[in-house]
Amino acid sequence: MSHIPYVSIIIPCRNEERFIARCLDSIIANDYPKDRLEVLVVDGMSEDGTRAIIDKYSYQYPFVRVVDNPKKTFPSAINIGILQAGGEIVMTVSAHSTYPKDYISKCVWFLNEYQADNVGGVLKIVPREDTTIAKAIARALAHPFASGNAYTKIGSKEPRWADTAAFGCYRKEVFERIGLFNENLAGSSDLDFNKRLKAAGGKILLVPEIVINYYADPDLKAFWRHNFSDGVWATYVLKFRSKAFSWRHWVPLAFVASLIVSLALGAVFIPAFWLFAGICGVYALVNLAVSVSVAVRERDVRYLWTLPIVFATRHLAHGLGALWGLFLILVPGIHWKGRRNRDV
Repeated sequence: MSHIPYVSIIIPCRNEERFIARCLDSIIANDYPKDRLEVLVVDGMSEDGTRAIIDKYSYQYPFVRVVDNPKKTFPSAINIGILQAGGEIVMTVSAHSTYPKDYISKCVWFLNEYQADNVGGVLKIVPREDTTIAKAIARALAHPFASGNAYTKIGSKEPRWADTAAFGCYRKEVFERIGLFNENLAGSSDLDFNKRLKAAGGKILLVPEIVINYYADPDLKAFWRHNFSDGVWATYVLKFRSKAFSWRHWVPLAFVASLIVSLALGAVFIPAFWLFAGICGVYALVNLAVSVSVAVRERDVRYLWTLPIVFATRHLAHGLGALWGLFLILVPGIHWKGRRNRDV
């Protein structure tokens, strides 16, 4: 490129002492010219050792800056970063991920080459811990049975125009046209923004050769909580008149609702109970078939018993969360304020 754009990278974080250093190290190791780069670590008033770590980096590297996020939520962090960004290109990244050395330069190149408004890559989902369950969670999330047509997770063979991409490399002027992230949507603000961007004629490019290492949940408890909250936000966004959802977000809702309704009717009408049993049976067969195929592909017999549990956790937690989100819509006030109903 004859002109090297100035890039602002926004990293929302709170209590990320386990991950923030490796995230920053990967960004610092990028081949993009450091005099054309600023990194804004927007800290949600961390209570662990996160702040000491990022203060050390900001002291050592002049292009790294720490910014406070008193509201402690993800969209407020992004908005603070956007408002303070000096770059003509703004990138949002996750503190839970690491990035290849050409990540920034590839995002900028594809943004200009395709005249896109937002460019992002795909997630290489890796286990957070070296355990059988953690590995199964990572494998499950990369499979269409768990993630549907979410190409950011299941991958794509070639660049494609998409509804969203991980994590987002935007032209800054986009925010002047579309506005900032909706701070009411602590769990779906990025999807909401991209929906608004596309509705305004914007173009989002997903590039499979831009790969980000994303660390999945380490155990079933964290995985359940994560998916339950994601389910809440699949429906709770309707309270704020947002369209931050896709058909794949509502499939677990339909599945869980069919189980609850058929079981309830089965208590007074026997044929309905057989419908419940049939739904469970078909789901179990599909779940097992997918799990067997992954176990054979990976040559790991442990997936035969771990993946069915992980897939069921994913679907049931997400579906129940979506039902809870529908209930919360009817209750006056805002009752689900964070990505996991807590700070970011």
